[in-house]
Amino acid sequence: SARTTRQEGNNELSATVSNLARRWWRSKNKHSKGSSKETNSLMAVDTMKQQLTKVLADDEALINKKLPKELLLRIFSYIDVVSLCRCAQVSKAWNILALDGSNWQRIDLFDFQKDVEGPIIENISRRCGGFLRQLSLRGCQSIADGSMKTLAQLCPNVEDLNLNGCKKLTDASCTAFSKHCSKLQKLNLDSCSAITDNSLKALSDGCPNLTHINISWCSNITENGVEALARGCRKLKSFISKGCKQITSRAVICLARFCDQLEIVNLLGCSNIRDEAVQALAEKCPKLHYLCLSGCSALTDASLIALAQKCTLLSTLEVAGCSQFTDAAFQALARVSLFSDKDNVSKNLNLEFKQSCRYLEKMDLDECVLITDATLIHLAMGCPRIEYLTLSHCELITDEGIRHLSMSPCAAENLTVLELDNCPLVTDASLEHLISCHNLQRVELYDCQLITRVGIRRLRVSWQYHSWILLIFRLLQNHLPNIKVHAYFAPVTPPPSAGGSRQRY
Repeated sequence: SARTTRQEGNNELSATVSNLARRWWRSKNKHSKGSSKETNSLMAVDTMKQQLTKVLADDEALINKKLPKELLLRIFSYIDVVSLCRCAQVSKAWNILALDGSNWQRIDLFDFQKDVEGPIIENISRRCGGFLRQLSLRGCQSIADGSMKTLAQLCPNVEDLNLNGCKKLTDASCTAFSKHCSKLQKLNLDSCSAITDNSLKALSDGCPNLTHINISWCSNITENGVEALARGCRKLKSFISKGCKQITSRAVICLARFCDQLEIVNLLGCSNIRDEAVQALAEKCPKLHYLCLSGCSALTDASLIALAQKCTLLSTLEVAGCSQFTDAAFQALARVSLFSDKDNVSKNLNLEFKQSCRYLEKMDLDECVLITDATLIHLAMGCPRIEYLTLSHCELITDEGIRHLSMSPCAAENLTVLELDNCPLVTDASLEHLISCHNLQRVELYDCQLITRVGIRRLRVSWQYHSWILLIFRLLQNHLPNIKVHAYFAPVTPPPSAGGSRQRY
């Protein structure tokens, strides 16, 4: 059967080349006449086809003689899955080399998710064996526990597993990983809705090297599972649990206590989280640089103040929907304080400025409805690296705040994306202030009722003029300013008519 498959592959490739050659010859001689020329062209194509078939089918082809198998094997190691399968159909020698387990250390089957079923995974497991290090089955919804048990048994050295969207998997799969895959470091169980606390308990027992785990939208997981995971997997650096509403502050406190190497924490939609949980993360996890608390609406300023004091490496902060945060919290994040060496306080020597979160590059403040222009003033002064700033639905932001932001060195050099959707007090004046932001690439202005088409047109014209000023510098960087403004202009609502009913749009 293998020989038949290879022969079919050879025939298909030969036919493709033959057809291409015929088309090329015909296009070249479309104006020439005479049957002799056509006959000669057909003979040339047939000769090419015979030579190609001989080269592909002959294991003693020149490439196989000139290049040692070790070098061919190394070349194959850089080829993707589809190309490897095609190479396996070229000849017997290439079949052996292409299907060698060492070439199948990293496999991503996302492009074939609809076709991947259990037997395919089992065949891959047998073929790869101990060579397999990384496997992505993202979106392969037909995969069940039986295939994962085979994988765990035959591929004990796997380190990175992406099972995002494999909804048929249950705790039995994680139990198998726990028994056989002690080297597992990264596990993505996003949207595996049948997973429960038993999976996390099993992983804590058998996978002590786990550093990254994603249990987003696994709605059956509770604080008990997270606590067990934290106690057994103390090397965790990334914990993502979007939409896990049963996770409480107690679970996060336990996570912070035992996993002090955490760098990435995503608690989006975990609405039961309180200030004490964030305070524990800030106290115990000084390496934290990515934190998402969006949808944790019970949090107050105390959370951000704790982060400002302890998490100085924070680069991404997402707090969309945290409606209790005020200007005071963001002032703490951007605070610039003066300190000195204790031994030289009296002499005022070695004075330095210390910024709380000076590495902040991305902030999502969507629906932080209590913040005002004061927040923008503080960010402009204390967060010089901000590139992405979302202020949508912050209804107290005005042109004055945008003016302070645009005048700051951080905005002029680094700001690339600014989102101002549903900011009713922002007018065309803000767009004029943004002209000084040299690297601005996108502005979101949906439902900003005081923004006009004239203001947007003026911004673009000003940017075109401004781009000429910076032309020399941008050419050296092979980049020209090209700002995108996204806005929506709703139809103007007419005044109520005398008849009573108003026309709807």
